[in-house]
Amino acid sequence: MQQPPTSADGSPPQSRAAARRSRALPLRPQDEVECRRCHVHCDKVVYPAACLERSCPFVYAYEDHGHTFMGCMQKVYTVEIDIDLLRRAEASRVGFGGFKAKREPLPMCKVEVDKCFEHRVGKLGCINPEFFEVPRGEPTFKVFARGDLGRR
Repeated sequence: MQQPPTSADGSPPQSRAAARRSRALPLRPQDEVECRRCHVHCDKVVYPAACLERSCPFVYAYEDHGHTFMGCMQKVYTVEIDIDLLRRAEASRVGFGGFKAKREPLPMCKVEVDKCFEHRVGKLGCINPEFFEVPRGEPTFKVFARGDLGRR
């Protein structure tokens, strides 16, 4: 019986090709919600308490079983939170905390990057530093082109 071809690490060839594709940098890495291009594994985290503080227009609320729940209409985070529990947690020393973003955060969102395995960072540091740029609704830099460069 023949064994399927494998690499030196024992993985099948199709998984090596998929791994190469996943490590290719996108055009706008700051728009992604997670980065798995190295062994650190970073995620963008949003803080729903900030939605209430900032009066976000995309917060919805409803009452059910005597409790008021809130969520995000844009589905930046997909959970619904009991507002009383959120406020009680925010009043404590540690606060409520955040959720992993499920889609690109909006410019008004409070966003941070959480590094899951920070001790795994390589000698050269992050291979995708643009991922840490917080969305601002517009690019963080502008490119100016002059059309008369070839004329003298």
